[in-house]
Amino acid sequence: MLKELSADVAECSLNPSETVSFRSRAKEFVELHEQVQTGLGLLDSLESFLSTFQRDLSAVSGQISDLQSRSRDIEGRLKSRKKIEKPLASLISDVTLSPGVVNTILDTDVGESWLHTISDFELRLEGLKVRGRVRAARDLGEVAEGLRIVAATKIRAFFLALLQPIRASMTTNMHVVQTTVFLKYRPLYTFLMRHAPNVATELQKAYVAIARTYYETGFRRYMRSLGWVKGRTTEKDPGLVSALDGPEKQTEAHLERLRHARIEGPGATLTYMADDKLYKEDVEALLRSALLVLMDNGTSEYVFVTTFFAPEPSPPPPDTPQVVSSHLFSPTSLSATLPGDDAVSNPATDVVPETPKQRTESVFSNESLRPSPQLSKEDQTALNAIWKQIMDPALDHTKAFAQAALEPLPPVIPLLIMIRLTEEVMGEVQKRGCQPLETFLFGLRLQMWPLFQKSMTVQIEGLKTVAEGAAGGYFRRATSTSDATITTICRRYVVLFLCLVMLTEQNEETMIFSNLLRLRQELTKLIETHTDKISEASARARARSAAYEQLLQGLSRAFRAAPNHSRAQTELVYWREKEEGARNQSFSRPQ
Repeated sequence: MLKELSADVAECSLNPSETVSFRSRAKEFVELHEQVQTGLGLLDSLESFLSTFQRDLSAVSGQISDLQSRSRDIEGRLKSRKKIEKPLASLISDVTLSPGVVNTILDTDVGESWLHTISDFELRLEGLKVRGRVRAARDLGEVAEGLRIVAATKIRAFFLALLQPIRASMTTNMHVVQTTVFLKYRPLYTFLMRHAPNVATELQKAYVAIARTYYETGFRRYMRSLGWVKGRTTEKDPGLVSALDGPEKQTEAHLERLRHARIEGPGATLTYMADDKLYKEDVEALLRSALLVLMDNGTSEYVFVTTFFAPEPSPPPPDTPQVVSSHLFSPTSLSATLPGDDAVSNPATDVVPETPKQRTESVFSNESLRPSPQLSKEDQTALNAIWKQIMDPALDHTKAFAQAALEPLPPVIPLLIMIRLTEEVMGEVQKRGCQPLETFLFGLRLQMWPLFQKSMTVQIEGLKTVAEGAAGGYFRRATSTSDATITTICRRYVVLFLCLVMLTEQNEETMIFSNLLRLRQELTKLIETHTDKISEASARARARSAAYEQLLQGLSRAFRAAPNHSRAQTELVYWREKEEGARNQSFSRPQ
């Protein structure tokens, strides 16, 4: 543009005709020149500004590159810190104690709030052990040790206070205290087992001593009351052939006593009933009461011991997933209460059911009360030893009463009822998993079976003596037997056979059915010997037929209400064949 303007000026200068016009416009050209110079200056300034801006832009670009590099470094360090954030947080948590935990242990009494506090404190103790190489953990260890001593001291005083009601008054229901208080605060005792084993052992010994006295006094008083009731009735075994002219019990009376062979049945005898001098009970009913009380108290105590005193592994380290486990102990009812029947004589009272309710089912859930199968053999042996220390006096008093119940030897039917009752209680105890009590009951059972065999032998030998005496001989005088005698013996045989079969569920009870077979043979021999005195063959056959018919009708009537049993059918077939044979002989003509 400036060059074009200069060319125009030159052309104007070369044209003389326009000189005047040029000069008249000189001022405009001077202003235009100044504007051009000003524009050139502005262009130079703009050029200088652009050069400076370019340099600044290059510098800013370098700074942005530096910032991007620093940002990448910061991001890398952030990722690295995030990786160590959780381990660092875990470390800080392990080497610190929250003010809430410290204040609860130091300033409050043991209560429900301690359950969570002790669990948290125990995790901190385990964390300090794991972080033993960290200086902060070593410094905090002294504080944690002091808190551990304070916690152990307060927990010890707490559990000893819980035992005071049982020590002071035996009207306290021990099983309620166990299920509602001791098991609720079991985590506190578990803390002692792990971190203060000497204190835990002291509490265990204190509990064993108090519980042992509790059961010893209770069972002593209860068995003494049962002994009083037993002494009011002395039942002699009449056998099949003794006291033949005495009054006979009805079959229903014998069947009524069979109820005592089962756990389900009438209520147990209570302590206050013994104070009534007119109150009487059969010996098998008294033994049933004793065994039921022993079963309920023994199994509930066993479950408590194997639950409360069972060792548990230490909690997992804080930086590993925790597996929380707990023992379920939720009995819906209790075995027996302990009314104070006389003045308190050291901690104990009678261990008997509170009301004579109809017993329909076990007082505890078998599945929920079964001891934990995770215990090692050594731990299980130790827990069994604790149970035996507690229950040994109760077992001794029960055994003494059982021996007294067998002296003098009861009749065959009550004796077999006692055996079947012992077997059923033993089966229930086995379901509940109380192995020491099962061993005790097995010993009682072994003691009773030889007595049963002895009693059956006496029955057989007595019948054999009567049969041989009726036959007479060279060296003995014949004993007279009447039809009434044979009728009484047959009636007793029917009752004995019925009760023994109803008390026997298995067909292969060798001891019972072999003795019944021998008894049947001797009874057959007695009937034949008695009727042999009749000289006329037809009259003799009719007499035998009448005796067999009496046996057959008695067995038929008796087994209408009895469960179907193959041995019963065999017995009926035997006497039916004997009756038919005798009846046929009575109709046959003499040759």
